Amino acid sequence: MDDDFLALPLTAAADAALSVARAAGATHADVRVQRVRTHSLTLRDGAVQAAVDGTDSGLAVRVLLDGTWGFASHPEPGPDGAAKAAARAVAVARAVRPLNRDRVQWADEPVYPDATWTSAYEIDPFTVPTADKIAVLGAFSQRLLDADGIDHVTAGLEHVKEQTFYADLAGSSITQQRIRVQPHLEAITVDRRAGSFESMRTLAPPVGRGWEYLAGDAHWDWTGELDRLPDLLAEKSRAPSVTAGPTDLVIDPTNLWLTIHESVGHATEFDRAIGYEAAYAGTSFATPDQLGTLRYGSAAMHVTADRTTRHGLATTGYDDDGVAAQSWDLVRDGVLVGYQLDRAFAPKLGVPRSNGCAYADSAHHVPIQRMANVSLQPDPVVDRSTADLIAGVEDGLYIVGDRSWSIDMQRYNFQFTGQQFHRIRGGRLVGQVRDVAYQASTPDFWGALEAVGGPSTWRLGGAMNCGKAQPGQVAAVSHGCPSVLVRGISVLNTVQEGGR
Repeated sequence: MDDDFLALPLTAAADAALSVARAAGATHADVRVQRVRTHSLTLRDGAVQAAVDGTDSGLAVRVLLDGTWGFASHPEPGPDGAAKAAARAVAVARAVRPLNRDRVQWADEPVYPDATWTSAYEIDPFTVPTADKIAVLGAFSQRLLDADGIDHVTAGLEHVKEQTFYADLAGSSITQQRIRVQPHLEAITVDRRAGSFESMRTLAPPVGRGWEYLAGDAHWDWTGELDRLPDLLAEKSRAPSVTAGPTDLVIDPTNLWLTIHESVGHATEFDRAIGYEAAYAGTSFATPDQLGTLRYGSAAMHVTADRTTRHGLATTGYDDDGVAAQSWDLVRDGVLVGYQLDRAFAPKLGVPRSNGCAYADSAHHVPIQRMANVSLQPDPVVDRSTADLIAGVEDGLYIVGDRSWSIDMQRYNFQFTGQQFHRIRGGRLVGQVRDVAYQASTPDFWGALEAVGGPSTWRLGGAMNCGKAQPGQVAAVSHGCPSVLVRGISVLNTVQEGGR
């Protein structure tokens, strides 16, 4: 934990704010001091295009008066600012209370005095000189530029350090620090005669790690991936266009994580399922009246939500409601069995405790229900390899890497593309095709899930920029999954669909 954050007057600020809330008769109040540091780098053809540092910091106070929220923030985490923010939060709650027809019920949670938690990383990237980061990205870029057929390379790196102190009227006092990084490189080949180009990105996902993720091949095989990428891109640029129609798919975790995010992760957010996101991001077909009965997919489908996954982007010790991190089932044996909840929504579902899904991306934003690490579990009995799944397909596609996506406002009908589409013939890979998208409804897609790979195929993917709410907030979330085999999925030819 960084000493300069711990040196802030955290306890004094919390005491000042909570005293105001207690005197006003609040049934719950919490104080959150939050500092989020960001650093991003962008290179094109090895030359630096941008290097940006940012810090978002402040203090937030929430109060619950007669079942009505009040919220206010202040840029400084001192006692004076905390007391002023608490007084404004009380004033907001009193002003809004006559309009509130839905009194907030607050789920119980054990008290956690003097709790601390830090994420699993080895090297704080904010201690690494920017010149060293540029040197690594530049060397990666040059390796690609030196390969035949590569005309341009873009490289990027983003890392975030998030530090939070939380205290509430019940007596919890929690200090946390977590770090996440996202590197990427994209190679581009240009066909000047045809006036076209093709590109391919590295598959390394964003993770809850530090600089060690890029310092060698211990945590990601950068050497191997950068060596393979030019040949894969050259093959893709020469590949024939796909033939549209129902197709058996073997989907790699580097692609499937995004399908999970959109069709399961968002659909099982309880606030969305009961209409709280309807005005902005839509609702969900997976409504609470179907809990325990909705056939989400085949019996091979077991999806968990987990705030404790090692190196997960949504992994934390405690959420912004002061709830300890947990793991639970969302879909078991293909049936919807759970939702993601915070302390205000748990009573609406009739359960006694939140499962720890409250998060605010800034001290100046109110915590909302956000996604846990939502993951498809591997086969617990048979450790099928990806090659085993491919061997079971006579004529199909093996899809690797994510790209564009589209899904409707109920998380029901969707379409996804990818980075690589390898043709399967007679259980073997026989070269790439391109211009591919796969399309389905959520229940049809997961209902077509015939087999999942074993633990040896399970990988974490994820995104740093999942958006939600008004005003908008951004959260980072990971999704683990094995390789899978799904039968008879509608494959589109995107060139033909575009009328070209």
